[in-house]
Amino acid sequence: MAFREPTQHPAPPAATPTPPPRTANEPGARVSRASLTDPPARRRTGGALLAAGLLLASSLTTLALAPAAHAADTLLSQGRPATASSQEGDGYAPAAAVDGNLTGTRWASQWSDQQWIQVDLGQQATLSRVVLTWEAAYGKDYAIQASDNGTDWRTLKTVTGGDGGSDDLALSGTGRYVRMQGIARAGGYGYSLWEFQVYGSAGGGTTQPPAGGAVKVEGTQGNWRLTVGGQPYTVKGVTWGPAASAGPTYLPDVKAMGANTIRTWGTDASTKPLLDSAAANGIRVINGFWLQPGGGPGAGGCVDYVTDTTYKTNALTEFAKWVDTYKSHPATLMWNVGNESVLGLQNCYSGAQLEAERNAYTSFVNDVAKKIHSIDPDHPVTSTDAWTGAWPYYKRNAPDLDLYAMNSYSNVCKVRQDWIDGGYTKPYIITETGPAGEWEVPNDVNGVPDEPTDVQKADGYTRAWNCVTGHQGVALGATLFHYGTEHDFGGVWFNLVPDGLKRLSYYAVKRAYTGTTAVGNTPPVLSNMTVSPATSAPAGGEFTVHADVRDPDGDPVTYKIFLSGNYANGDKGLVAAQWRSTGNGTFAVTAPQKLGVWKVYVQAEDGHGNAGIETKSVRVVAPPVSGTNLALNRPATASSSQQSYGDCPCTPQLAVDGRADTRWASDWSDPQWIQVDLGAAKALRTLQLVWDPAYGKAYTVQLSDDGTTWRSAYATTAGDGDVDTIGLAGTARYVRLQLTARGTGWGYSLHEIGIYG
Repeated sequence: MAFREPTQHPAPPAATPTPPPRTANEPGARVSRASLTDPPARRRTGGALLAAGLLLASSLTTLALAPAAHAADTLLSQGRPATASSQEGDGYAPAAAVDGNLTGTRWASQWSDQQWIQVDLGQQATLSRVVLTWEAAYGKDYAIQASDNGTDWRTLKTVTGGDGGSDDLALSGTGRYVRMQGIARAGGYGYSLWEFQVYGSAGGGTTQPPAGGAVKVEGTQGNWRLTVGGQPYTVKGVTWGPAASAGPTYLPDVKAMGANTIRTWGTDASTKPLLDSAAANGIRVINGFWLQPGGGPGAGGCVDYVTDTTYKTNALTEFAKWVDTYKSHPATLMWNVGNESVLGLQNCYSGAQLEAERNAYTSFVNDVAKKIHSIDPDHPVTSTDAWTGAWPYYKRNAPDLDLYAMNSYSNVCKVRQDWIDGGYTKPYIITETGPAGEWEVPNDVNGVPDEPTDVQKADGYTRAWNCVTGHQGVALGATLFHYGTEHDFGGVWFNLVPDGLKRLSYYAVKRAYTGTTAVGNTPPVLSNMTVSPATSAPAGGEFTVHADVRDPDGDPVTYKIFLSGNYANGDKGLVAAQWRSTGNGTFAVTAPQKLGVWKVYVQAEDGHGNAGIETKSVRVVAPPVSGTNLALNRPATASSSQQSYGDCPCTPQLAVDGRADTRWASDWSDPQWIQVDLGAAKALRTLQLVWDPAYGKAYTVQLSDDGTTWRSAYATTAGDGDVDTIGLAGTARYVRLQLTARGTGWGYSLHEIGIYG
């Protein structure tokens, strides 16, 4: 499942990005994850056109950078009287620039230079900064001026060569009136501001922090800390998997684990119930915003961050709306913009364009950070990636981030050294970590990732947390992956509570966060799991599974056995297997009919809501047929064969070579045929067809003594692929499949034709 760069780039969608549902199968779960030093192959998973001009809030660059956190100053201008030198029409009055609506209303001047807009703060104020959120018609050169009487003006800041977007300018001075004095426009239109925000302190007033207190990143190089309401706060968190509406059900358990934080990947109207439940349980939320490609294909497609201004405008508008909605919510801890896109862009682009896209993406992240700071100065902003090689891009292009964020699993302990080697000047949090993922483990005997045991997974969480807390003064905490409830392939790999059952990993996290070993009743522990035969279980037949099981609390154990076709047919679900116990932790399990590599899971439950789950792979093969294979290595011919597709050439001779990993494949049309010359007339008893996924739905088995005159020996119109074992009676030298209807849109494809006598 290694990610590959596509030969064609998907067309970037124009709509506002909506975060996909996050489950352990995605990853992330993967969930695609990565090593830290080189970009690895990944495994896994309304901005309208306005009449006045294009709404081009694209790569916005702040001209004078204020400090990243602004919890000490107050927004003084909102709702105050505003006047201007002119306005474009009745719908663009100066009051629209101080109404708090960052995306829906604006002031616009007439189409000439030397225009101004000013706001009366009502009293003398100490000014700390001003934020100008420009529409497409922006000021290239302008000055910020202050006045005590509205007549005599002094210049506090001059901007030349502005490029629009959002300008967050630090100020030093006092005044009752503050003015933007336009000098030169950027284009043929006038000046237009979505919002003109003036910050500072008036009459001794101070900022009104959100309930619970403002969140800040404080300290100096290598000695940072996160504070909430002035109190130190270490992020002890989990990533959140259930629906937002399920907060009342699961968040009390999250709190009981000792966690104080959850992380989400998307923030929208559905987020409020989760925030409300989190606040009720004393838990903070890292509110995520999803950006494409979000870790790779399957996460929403590819975006051209260099040119796609519509996507960026829509995203900026959408994010601003939800920041404004939830900035005062007591559960909000910080904002997280994007997830793994610097790495994920390698699945969309290559070469110089990839480099340009990564720079453009991180520049856009900075635009979003500036916008968020202009709306909400009381919560930090970060951005997550899955590869510390992304951090140089953030360092270069996203100075307005308050801290960095990283998803890292088995390599999490390398993050510290990478941070040191990179000479970074911001702290970080780990936003996903845990046991090694599919992309990090060796393959087993069947060529699929060898999933860690429950004990290894629990140790992975302990190790990860120790490495995070070991980077004191820089790593500010972590949200461990994953508080999810899916009971499927990815859920068993990563979820702490699949199907609501607590794993060894759940208790490892609880020990880490509470600092105590007294965590209550714990799950059964499985070890030494084996499957036999692991590489040749006959379809529909039985194979043997064994696991040593002990329960630390002496509880009686009950068993369930499941199968997953993730590697056989792409279905990540777990289905109950047919099985019988043969005693002493040994089970006879019936293999599925579909060929390929399956995962088999032994689940041991203790009756107290705990489960130990162990898994191994088993390769399901065609059941053996007694007798001699008369077709083995005999001459074979066909109506057609594919010469250059996938693993082809796929000649007819490959269907009689005795190998399950080679195949014959026809053209993608009906009808087709393939025949075998047995060399002489032979008595026939059984025909076995081992199909590739491209199977025959309707076909006839024909026999001939001379290769010219054929007689029918068997026919079906209800073939379903996998293995067809057909009884034959008679003698013949030639055996032919006359294929009349395909079961898929591809051609016909057979791994093997076995003719037994």
